[in-house]
Amino acid sequence: MQGCEEPLIILSSPHGNSEIRAAEPRKRATVADQNLPLDERLLEQIRERFHRRGLIMTPNNDKQAYIPSGAIPVENPNGTAPAFIVEDPRGVVISLPGVPFEMKWLFEHEVAPYLRTKFGLSEVITYRVLKVADLGESSVDDRIGYLIASSSNPTLGVLAHPGQVDVRIAAKAANLQDAHALIAPVEEEVRGLLGRHVFAVDNQTMEDVVGELLRQRELTIAVYEDLTGGMTAERLQQASRDHFTEGIIGNSTASIRRLLAALGKSSNEMDGLLQDDAGLTDELARAVRVYSGSRLGLAVHVVPQSDQPATQNLGQGKTYMAVAGTDVLRNRAYNYAGRGLPDRTRISLNATDLVRCTLMEAL
Repeated sequence: MQGCEEPLIILSSPHGNSEIRAAEPRKRATVADQNLPLDERLLEQIRERFHRRGLIMTPNNDKQAYIPSGAIPVENPNGTAPAFIVEDPRGVVISLPGVPFEMKWLFEHEVAPYLRTKFGLSEVITYRVLKVADLGESSVDDRIGYLIASSSNPTLGVLAHPGQVDVRIAAKAANLQDAHALIAPVEEEVRGLLGRHVFAVDNQTMEDVVGELLRQRELTIAVYEDLTGGMTAERLQQASRDHFTEGIIGNSTASIRRLLAALGKSSNEMDGLLQDDAGLTDELARAVRVYSGSRLGLAVHVVPQSDQPATQNLGQGKTYMAVAGTDVLRNRAYNYAGRGLPDRTRISLNATDLVRCTLMEAL
């Protein structure tokens, strides 16, 4: 960290402070070489949090209130495990709970201000993350690679996940307002290059965005899916329980025929559709909408290549998806169809993104 001349160590534990989680409280903190007295104020805070939640505090939780002598207590309003800072001639040790949302809050609201004051840090670093769907990492790089290569402040970087690419724009400035001002024109340029593929920012998820669109348009949706095994339905239920009506997991020709019967298809018509995977997916989207009484129907039909070796990512085959409404039909097809978790994650995210684009562009 710029301006920090002393050694700085930040420790975290998924169970709180590892020094005070032993069967019996240690009498001395090994790293700081200090006694471990009981901090009565921290103990009372822990008891109060248990009381507010209607829980019984067991004796082992007392150990969380033992911190090194002379340490600076850091109150944790989001959990029972307190944090503390030890200022030692050899450097500074900061102990935080490892629960992600607790640690993040404490770092942003307590640790960062302490570090700025302690080490006289006058600059801040902040960032904006643009989340991208239906566009691979290489395609993102092809569109914005020249910006990444020439970036200095702000800097640009990408991080790929199954079905999603994050574009991170980071800026350093004297304060947050100036840092955001540096980010804004770069974000605008990146959005212009990536277009509709940018579906969310920072902590937003695809489910957050789709749920809000369903609520704004007062629409309900149902889904039929096969190989994804309910992952798409789970995303839509997370998006909005009130607007997700039904999820059907098909695993046989018989289940497809039962659903197509909702459209009044004859046996001969069904036989024809079973030979046309793209057309079948369109009709399944219409059928699940009618069957469930929803305003929209989503179908995800995956056809993996039968003789391919076992693979977890980008398995060979075809994936079809379609969204159907009363007067709208939108569809996509992809040249992969794996059974592994990365592929099923990618498929379900792209299917939910198809719902997003349909809601934004066609309804």
